[in-house]
Amino acid sequence: MSTTPGIVVVGSVNADLVVTLERHPRPGETVLGRTMTVLPGGKGANQAVAAARLGAGVVLVGAVGTDAYADTALSALTEAGVDLGALRRIGGSTGIAVVEVSDDGENTIVVLPGANAHMTPELVAASAAVIGGAAVVVVQGELPAGATEAAVRAASGRVIVNLAPVGPVDPEALLRADPLVVNEHEGALVLAQLGGGEASGHRAVVEALLGCGFASVVMTLGAAGALVSDGGPVLAVAAPRVDPVDTTGAGDAFVGALAARLADGDPLADAVRFAVQVGSYAVRHAGAQPSYPTLDDGLPALPADVPRHDL
Repeated sequence: MSTTPGIVVVGSVNADLVVTLERHPRPGETVLGRTMTVLPGGKGANQAVAAARLGAGVVLVGAVGTDAYADTALSALTEAGVDLGALRRIGGSTGIAVVEVSDDGENTIVVLPGANAHMTPELVAASAAVIGGAAVVVVQGELPAGATEAAVRAASGRVIVNLAPVGPVDPEALLRADPLVVNEHEGALVLAQLGGGEASGHRAVVEALLGCGFASVVMTLGAAGALVSDGGPVLAVAAPRVDPVDTTGAGDAFVGALAARLADGDPLADAVRFAVQVGSYAVRHAGAQPSYPTLDDGLPALPADVPRHDL
């Protein structure tokens, strides 16, 4: 892969407070946790690290605070070689995510935006030159909508929109996505947000989103893999069978891998197959950024006995 900065990620940077526990509490219930670890996180940072560890040249546009968590939040980005020249330090707290991981590998996450909430359209526009020079620009849903919209307006290359969490984004900016990357829940929410009505089944949601005007759509389905279409038939990519340890950040590993391969010129379906492998690798390891694979790591093979084509 190219080592030139072909990817700009405009997104959140957090410190993750990861708590392990036997099971998640029910509403009103108290349970005992086992361990608590502070790790680098944030969807933007996760995706930037994932792409950089796979050999891509990556610039991150984002913000951290001036508190003790900032160094932790930036540690894996620095180690992976992500260009932090466009990073802002904003007085106050760094973004924090409180992550609970149960014994079955499932997680719940509460995010406190901190410095991420202060990413204004003006701060993003100050990096318009670097954003406009990227082959691929990646945005998510953890920054204020105005910042995301400013990033899309500044982009001249391919735009990946991973609208997670789903929030109100100007439809004109949202429809610049190529692809829109959502999970099965987010896909239905985006469809409703665009007035596309309801659709029954994952494939129908993908087709309905394409009908709203997206050039391409990728829907991640966890252990079931992903669906992908760039206007043609909806293709299914089955995931390797793995024993999950922690699903935290697996979707971000997927998006980072997808961006890396698209920046390198791969067709969308091939990029999705690679991204499914990277996401499956990620769930076998605890935490997010430090456990993402490099090109030297063996990725789990896609199953040969499950059709990858039309559902």
